[in-house]
Amino acid sequence: MHRATTDDATRVLVIGAGPTGLGAGYRLRELGHEAWTILEAEAHVGGLAASFTDEAGFTHDVGGHVLFSHYGYYDELLDKLMDGRHTVIDRAAFVWMEHRFVPYPFQNNIHHLSEETVFECVRGLVQARSRDIAPANFAEWVRATMGDGIADHFMLPYNAKVWATPPELMSFDWIDERVAPIDVESVLRSVIVGDDADAWGPNSVFRYPERGGTGALSEALRPFVDDHLELDSPVTAIDVEARHVTTADGRTWPYDVLLSTMPLNRLVERTVGAPAAVRAAADELAWSGSHIVGVGVDRDLGSPKNWIYFPEPDVPFSRVTYLSNYSPHMTPRPGQTLLLTETSWSAHKPEDADTIVARVIDGLVATGLLEDADRDRIVSVWRHSPELTYPVPSLARNRSLGVIQPWLRSHSIWSRGRFGAWLYEIGNMDHSTMQGVEFVDHVLLGAPETVWFPRGET
Repeated sequence: MHRATTDDATRVLVIGAGPTGLGAGYRLRELGHEAWTILEAEAHVGGLAASFTDEAGFTHDVGGHVLFSHYGYYDELLDKLMDGRHTVIDRAAFVWMEHRFVPYPFQNNIHHLSEETVFECVRGLVQARSRDIAPANFAEWVRATMGDGIADHFMLPYNAKVWATPPELMSFDWIDERVAPIDVESVLRSVIVGDDADAWGPNSVFRYPERGGTGALSEALRPFVDDHLELDSPVTAIDVEARHVTTADGRTWPYDVLLSTMPLNRLVERTVGAPAAVRAAADELAWSGSHIVGVGVDRDLGSPKNWIYFPEPDVPFSRVTYLSNYSPHMTPRPGQTLLLTETSWSAHKPEDADTIVARVIDGLVATGLLEDADRDRIVSVWRHSPELTYPVPSLARNRSLGVIQPWLRSHSIWSRGRFGAWLYEIGNMDHSTMQGVEFVDHVLLGAPETVWFPRGET
């Protein structure tokens, strides 16, 4: 039921019950603030961090999520929600190319490749050190920092595949923890001595819920927000002058401050009176969708791997996750394996939804992850195809955000979260949850936001 506000407390309205919206609701409850509502378009919580258990009993995540954190508050929240019911995993990630597995990150472990490829990668890296180039896009940045060999063999084909966008159309200000830096000494040591590089990145050790996939976190947060939560309530219009939101059932929801986690382009599209310049900026935002396919096999494949990247174009997916290695409860019975594949698509890279499952299974066999005989052991196939999964850091992104976000803020609207902020670099579950928490602290306590940051604003 909608909880009417009967006092003069700030009315907070939240659009979306993904990690950002749930984080905001949890913090509002924690602070004892009662004048708030969360509107969720779907019949479930979690957004792109949800999980689904199919009829066969296999639990599938919407993408290859794992739990790690940059924030003490989020660490404490995870501890509270999971209460020790989680696994702790040392990352075992690989790249599949040249019919072999190369430990991740690729650029620091090239000694596993053919001698010719190693030579091209090292030569390119040396040549890059002698160039003085100011890159204008992500493709140029890769060549300038890693050289032509690493660029051509892995970085450019993989990123074109995972983003479903030509790297020449992307910026490079998003990389930070997303792309492993080149350490020339480590590369040379790996080539000459043959050592694998040390683990890199914040997810080198991660946690995972014992049951329910990553969606278990959203379900654990739900009791803290349930009496303020409206499911099956898609937003159809936002009136910034009247300060109310209309949902598909015709109800209106007044607010003093609005946190929107819906995709930023859709927010602008549904906002009454948004100026032409704001609408034009929203039209310039780029994104890709995904076909996420889960394949349950009635056999233990015996692999210790967590996930594998696939840069080569003849493989339909860009990544495969061994979900059954995260927790034994992802499959209905012991001795079974659950693989989750991800295939990105966009106008630049269309992918046929009707054939993707068959192509995925063929690809799993072709890369050796499955034996041909495993086709008869497949006991579960699940497909989920969200239209928006990656907010692309396009060359126009910062300029667009510099137009849209200040206008929204001038009307007491905060657009945050993976697609609300449209900043992939702060789109992990911890980033997204903390954006919701910090929104609440900002509007109620006057605290500054530290996770979200402006792009393109002057």
